[in-house]
Amino acid sequence: MHSQFDSILQVGERLRSYRLGRGLTPDDVAKHTGVSRAAIYRYESGQPIRVDVLGKIADFLDVSLSTLLGVGSEYTASALTFFERMRQIEATADHISVLFGPVSYLLTTDAFDDALRDILQESAPKEVVDCEHFREELDQILEVLRARKRAYRARRPGILSLVSSAELEQFATLGFVGTHDVREPERCRRREIARAEIRNIMTLITEQPIGVQIGIVEDSMPGTSFQLFRQGKHAQVAVSPFRLGLYANVRIGVASISSDQESLALHQRATEGLWKRSLKGVEAFKRLERILVECPPEVVHQLG
Repeated sequence: MHSQFDSILQVGERLRSYRLGRGLTPDDVAKHTGVSRAAIYRYESGQPIRVDVLGKIADFLDVSLSTLLGVGSEYTASALTFFERMRQIEATADHISVLFGPVSYLLTTDAFDDALRDILQESAPKEVVDCEHFREELDQILEVLRARKRAYRARRPGILSLVSSAELEQFATLGFVGTHDVREPERCRRREIARAEIRNIMTLITEQPIGVQIGIVEDSMPGTSFQLFRQGKHAQVAVSPFRLGLYANVRIGVASISSDQESLALHQRATEGLWKRSLKGVEAFKRLERILVECPPEVVHQLG
C-alpha cells in the first residue's frame, strides 16, 4: 500500500502536471499567488511545501487540495495533465497493464508518432476550438507522449496489453483518422499507417520481447480505457476518456487516477478476466492476420 508520506513526496509532480494542464508557467503561478518563482520551481522539484501555500496554489489552479496531496482520487479534464501524470507514474512502475483501444501507445511505432499530430489536429472541429491555443497544447501533449515512450523503451517495465479485435478491424477499415471526412487518396495512406501498427503488434507477438504480453480481446470492451500500474506493493489505476487511435480525443472528458483498494480490485479483476479469455500467441497472430486479409486496402478503397 502507498504510504501517505510517499504521496506527500509526490506533491511537486502533481503540481507540475496540473499547472501544465492549465497552460501556465511557473511565473504565472508565482504572479497570481504571491509565491516566488524560485519557490514554485523548488516545490515542483519535490521540496516540502506548507499546506497554506499549497492551498493558495490549489485555489489558483482550480484543483482540490486533496488531489494535489494525493489523498483519494485525482481527477482532471486535461489530457495534458493526464498524460504528464502517466509519464510520472510510469517512470517508477515495475509493471503496467493497459486496456486501451485500438492500440497501446507505449508499444506503437515511431511512424505512429509521426502521424499523430495530424490525427489530433483534425479531431478538433475548427469552429469549436481556439486553433492557436490548441496547437500550442498539442505541442506539449506530443512532447509528453514521446517522453513516455522514450522512458518506457529505456526502462522496459513489464507490460500487459489488451486490445480489441473489433476496434482493430475498424482501425484497418477506416484508417488512422481523427474525423470521418478524410478524403481519398489521403485515407488510403491513413489505412496503411493503421495496418502497419497491426503488423507491429503481430511482430511483437511473434518475437515475444521480454516483459511484453499481448492479448487480443474478442469480448465486449469497456467504453473507457484504463491502466494499472504496480511498483512493489503499491498500485494505482488510471481511467481515461482520452484516445490516441481511431477518432482520437484529447479534448473532452474527465480522467481519474486512484489508489483506492476497491477500485484497484475491480479493475484488476476485469483485467484478469479479459486476459484469461483473450487470444494469445499463435491464435492472436492468426486473428490479426485475418483482419488484414479480410480488409485489403484495395477493397476498402472501392467501398469508400
